[in-house]
Amino acid sequence: MLFEGLELVSALATLAACLVSVTLLLAVSQQLWQLRWAATRDKSCKLPIPKGSMGFPLIGETGHWLLQVFSKIFSHEALESYLPKIQLVIQDTLRAWSSQPEAINVYQEAQRLTFRMAVRVLLGFSIPEEDLGHLFEVYQQFVDNVFSLPVDLPFSGYRRGIQARQILQKGLEKAIREKLQCTQGKDYSDALDILIESSKEHGKEMTMQELKDGTLELIFAAYATTASASTSLIMQLLKHPAVLEKLREELRAQGLLHGGGCPCEGTLRLDTLSGLHYLDCVIKEVMRLFTPISGGYRTVLQTFELDGFQIPKGWSVMYSIRDTHDTAPVFKDVNVFDPDRFSQARSEDKDGRFHYLPFGGGVRTCLGKHLAKLFLKVLAVELASTSRFELATRTFPGITLVPVLHPVDGLSVKFFGLDSNQNEILPETEAMLSATV
Repeated sequence: MLFEGLELVSALATLAACLVSVTLLLAVSQQLWQLRWAATRDKSCKLPIPKGSMGFPLIGETGHWLLQVFSKIFSHEALESYLPKIQLVIQDTLRAWSSQPEAINVYQEAQRLTFRMAVRVLLGFSIPEEDLGHLFEVYQQFVDNVFSLPVDLPFSGYRRGIQARQILQKGLEKAIREKLQCTQGKDYSDALDILIESSKEHGKEMTMQELKDGTLELIFAAYATTASASTSLIMQLLKHPAVLEKLREELRAQGLLHGGGCPCEGTLRLDTLSGLHYLDCVIKEVMRLFTPISGGYRTVLQTFELDGFQIPKGWSVMYSIRDTHDTAPVFKDVNVFDPDRFSQARSEDKDGRFHYLPFGGGVRTCLGKHLAKLFLKVLAVELASTSRFELATRTFPGITLVPVLHPVDGLSVKFFGLDSNQNEILPETEAMLSATV
C-alpha cells in the first residue's frame, strides 16, 4: 500500500509539473508573439501602435472573431426569422402536453422542448422524430457528465461523457451533411447558416470538426438554462393566477386574444412582443427570483478596491447573481414574486447599473440572452392563450441549484387544451383533432 501511495503521489506531481510547464510555455509564447508584432511598428512614425492584444501565436484573435459571429446569430434580424419557428415548436409541444392523459414532468419536458428548439430552429436540422428522441437521450447523458472529475476510467462519469459526445458528434455530422446537400425550399437563415456564411465572408472555410463543435456549443447554450427558466415561469404562473389573468388582459388589449381565441401563426412579431410591457415584467421577475445559474467567473484586469480591501490584478473572482439580486437595496420585498416592480411606474431595476444581472454584465454578458427572453415570452403568450394547467401534487416541490436551478424531482402538472373561446377541450375531442391533423 505504501508503494502504491508513493506511485500515486509521483503521478500527481508529474501531472502538476506538466501543467505548470504548459502554462509557462503559453505565457512565454504569448509575450514573444506580442514582441514580434511590436517590432513591426514603423519607427519613422511617432504615433504609437494601437492598444490591445494580438491574441495567441498562429490563432491570433480567432476566438474574438468567432464571438462576433455568434453576435450575428442572435441579432435582431436573426431573431425575427426564428420567431415563427419558435412559436410553431412551442404550439406543437403544448398540444402534445394537453393530449397526455396523465400529468407531465415539466422540467424534463422543458428540456426536450429547448433541445427540440435548438435542433429544429437554431440549426435547421430535419431529423426524424425517433432519431431526435434518441439524440436527446444521448445529449442528456453528455450534459449529466459535463462536470465529472477528469479521470478517464471505465464506467466513470468522464468516460460516459466522452462516449456520449462521440455519439452526438456522429449524429450531428450526419445531420450537417444532409443539411449542406439540401439547400432548396428554405424560408429563413438559421444560426448554422449564419455561422457558415460568416466564416466564408472572412475567407475561412469551416472544417467538419469545427461545424460539429459549433453546433454542439449552440445546443448547449440554448438548452439547460432556458429549460430551467421555462420551468420557473410555469411554476410562478401556477402559484400566482392573478398574474396569469393580468397577462391575458394585456393580450386582449393588444388584440392578440380575439374573443378569447389564441394568436394565429405569424401574428407574433418582435415589435408586437416588445409592446407587451407586463409580459416583459413577468419574464424579468422570473429571471430575478429564479436565475438559472448562480454566477460567473472573471479575471481581474486592474487592481481595484472593494470594501477597503485590495483585489489584485490577475486574481480570479466569482460574482454571485443570486446574492446580488437578494441583497440589492433597489428591490423591495425581495422574496415576493412581484412583476410590477419592473413597471414604468416603479422601475426598481433602473436605480443602479449592477443590481439586476440575470445574464451577467459588461462585455462578457450572455450572447444568447435575447433569444432566451424571446423564447420565454412566446411560451408565456402561448400558455396564457391556449392552455389551462394545474398542479398535480398537493404541494409545490422544493428547489435545487445544481447543476442549474430546477424543482426537485421536476414539477408535476396536468395540462388541458382550450378552444378558441377559452373552453376546455375534452379528451375525446382532443383525440379527434389529433387524428384529423
